[in-house]
Amino acid sequence: MPKLKSSKKRLKQEMVRQKRNSVIKSTMRSAIKKVRENTEADDMPDLLKHACSKLDKAAKRGVIHKRTAARQKSRLMKVAHHS
Repeated sequence: MPKLKSSKKRLKQEMVRQKRNSVIKSTMRSAIKKVRENTEADDMPDLLKHACSKLDKAAKRGVIHKRTAARQKSRLMKVAHHS
């Protein structure tokens, strides 16, 4: 446990950010899974749009790298258009 006041504050900030990042990552992963598990062509555009939005948001906030988001979106597009 930190002794300095600034270290305590830093620890508290890290915990808040870690929780926020895990929520963003979790929703992002859920959206990706829904696209991959979907078999109906009617729902695909909406699911794909939602997943891309979540990936972009995670990249914008620094949870994942922007090229990682681009790569995952590309793979989702392949899955969506080959189904």
